[in-house]
Amino acid sequence: MSAPLPVLQIDKRAYERGLACVHCGLCLAACPTYLQTHHEADSPRGRIQLIRGMVEGKVEPTESVRHHLDLCLDCRACEPACPSNVVYHELIEEYRIQAARVFPLPFRQRLLRWLSFHIVTQPTRLKLALLPLRLLRSKLLPPGKFWPRPLPQQTNGGGKSSAAIFAGCVTSVLFDSVNRKTIDLLAAAGTNVSAPATQVCCGAIHYHNGDVTTARTLARRNIDAFGSETSPIISTAAGCGAMLKEYELLLRDDPTYAPRAAAFAARVKDVTEVLAEMNLPPLTHPQEMTATYHDACHLAHAQRVTAAPRKLLEKIPGLKLIPLPQSDQCCGAAGTYFLTQPDMATKLADRKLANVATTGATICISANAGCTLHLRRRAANAGKPLQIVHPVELLHAAAFGADRD
Repeated sequence: MSAPLPVLQIDKRAYERGLACVHCGLCLAACPTYLQTHHEADSPRGRIQLIRGMVEGKVEPTESVRHHLDLCLDCRACEPACPSNVVYHELIEEYRIQAARVFPLPFRQRLLRWLSFHIVTQPTRLKLALLPLRLLRSKLLPPGKFWPRPLPQQTNGGGKSSAAIFAGCVTSVLFDSVNRKTIDLLAAAGTNVSAPATQVCCGAIHYHNGDVTTARTLARRNIDAFGSETSPIISTAAGCGAMLKEYELLLRDDPTYAPRAAAFAARVKDVTEVLAEMNLPPLTHPQEMTATYHDACHLAHAQRVTAAPRKLLEKIPGLKLIPLPQSDQCCGAAGTYFLTQPDMATKLADRKLANVATTGATICISANAGCTLHLRRRAANAGKPLQIVHPVELLHAAAFGADRD
């Protein structure tokens, strides 16, 4: 009897990367969902086997199988741990692209997907949607303006160096002050900063939810917006930065944009990478506080940036930084994951907050918008007095004082 036809047509390159897995199990200790459930199917090597089985027609795509795959955070913690250099995220993302075309989604997931694509990633619509909460001064939202204005297209730092800032969709609405404080610091360090008005969402939410067509369209628009200069493109959100660095992969089959995408990706830097190598303005305002630093997954694992944030924070006078146990374990935010998988997301946030509690810190520093929102909401629900701040906010306060916003 002939084997059944494959259910999924996975990109050959991503599939072959998955075949490099030798099932050694070193990824297990790095995987947040496996550590929570201790279920082989919730581990990277287990999920690789499930995808292979479906592609080869040996595993039926049951609801249970798909649940184990959907439970993956795509945090990429398994990749630094893998001795075979399996690029796991390419395989799980390719699976999600194909699954979105083949398998029907339940109504709740379809609704969340629509809201993510048409509200969350559209700054004007997001501002409108959040306006009632702003008017009610809801504690669910970080402090901010009722209607954040676009960033200035040009800021003169008076120096010879230049940089461009990627505003982001959620960041530009909920963490607009982080972008503006980044510009303040860059300008004070002698850098001329541009913020192209035609830039759009990075495409991460679309790509990680299987809508690769829209993700590629957004990537092309951003490449056009930032032009062919060689100055760094600075992101203040780890998730956005990781996605921008993936444009080379995303557009590798586009003959027109492939070389431009590679050049664009090479320019992308996290704000902490750039500031750590600059001559910052004098930090004359001590920040007398005890804090701990949480490694956002898409900064630590995807971009492999862990030293720069700590190097920056060590420069702040008065700041006592306590190491966080399991600092690079995912907090459960993971883009829209905290909406689609709320049970697991809550358990991971609670584990993170329990680790923060062991440090005695009242401030947790995070370089990603999603982590900040998720941990802030969970800490508030649990009645825990914990501030979540971006490294740039502390640096800005140390340089200019807390009164300058």
